[in-house]
Amino acid sequence: MEFAVPPEADGERLDVVLAIPLGSRSRAQRLIDEGAVTVNGRPVAKRHQVRAGDDIVVAEVGRPALPDPSERPAAFRVAYEDDRLLVVDKPPGVVVHPARGHATGTLVQALAGRAAGGEDEERPGIVHRLDKDTSGLLVVARDEETHRLLKALLQRREIRREYLALVEGRPPARRGTIDAPLGRDRRDRTRISTETDDGREARTHFEIEQALPQTTLLRITLETGRTHQIRAHLLAIGHPVVGDPVYGTPGRYGLSRQFLHATRLAFDNPWTPDRVDFSSPLPEDLATALALAEA
Repeated sequence: MEFAVPPEADGERLDVVLAIPLGSRSRAQRLIDEGAVTVNGRPVAKRHQVRAGDDIVVAEVGRPALPDPSERPAAFRVAYEDDRLLVVDKPPGVVVHPARGHATGTLVQALAGRAAGGEDEERPGIVHRLDKDTSGLLVVARDEETHRLLKALLQRREIRREYLALVEGRPPARRGTIDAPLGRDRRDRTRISTETDDGREARTHFEIEQALPQTTLLRITLETGRTHQIRAHLLAIGHPVVGDPVYGTPGRYGLSRQFLHATRLAFDNPWTPDRVDFSSPLPEDLATALALAEA
C-alpha cells in the first residue's frame, strides 16, 4: 500500500492517518512498530506527525486471511446500512467476534471488508456485543471515527437497547429496576453474579409485556452493558430466563438456548440529523416457545 498524505491530514499522527486504510489504530501501531511502514523512505515512530504530500508505504498490512465461506455464520439480516455504520440482526448460535474456542464462523468474519474501527484488530467495528445464543440487533461501525462516536453514545447511555426475555415465574411489580453490581461469581468463576468480590456498576430496567400461566414475558432496557447482565440480574431476583443453560433450566418449551432477543435498537445517527430506530421480531424458535408458554 502506498499513498500521499492528503492536505486535510497535515499534522496528524502517523497511526491516526493509517487507522482507516488498515482497519484499526491498533493494527496501524503494530505495523509501525514492526518497521513495516515508512514515511518518505524511512521508518518513523507511530507518534510522528505527517505532512501533506508525505509518501507513506506499508510493506505488509498483515490482515488475517478471510475464513473459508463454509466456516462463515448462517445468513444474517442487515436492518440498516449507510457509508458509516450498519445495524445487523444477528441469528442465534453466532459468536460476534473471535474468542477462545470460536476462532472462525463469527459475525466479524462475515462482515470482513464492511466493518472497521476500534483498538482491537480482532473486533473491527464492534461497538457492543450479544452472547452467542442471544439473537437480535446490534450496531457496527464502518470506520474509526464512527466507532469512536458510537462508543461515546453508548457511554452516555444514548443508545437505547431493548430486549424481550421470557422468565420463570412473575416479578412482584409490573415494572422495576435491578441495580446491583456484577462480576465473576466468588464460587464459580465461569459465571457472572451479584455475589462477587469484583463487582462493577450494573442496572437493568424491566417491564411486564405479557403475563402467562407459569412464565412472564419482560421487556428489558439496559442502562449498562456488562457480560451476561440480563441473565445474571434476572437470576438474582429469582426469575431466570427460560431455557438458559447457565443461569436457569435448559430445554423448557423445546428451547436449545435462552429466551432472550435484542428486539429494538435506537440512537441518533452521529453523521446525519436522522434517528436510527429498528425493531426485530422474535425468531421462529422463540415464537414457538412463547406459543407453548401461552397454552
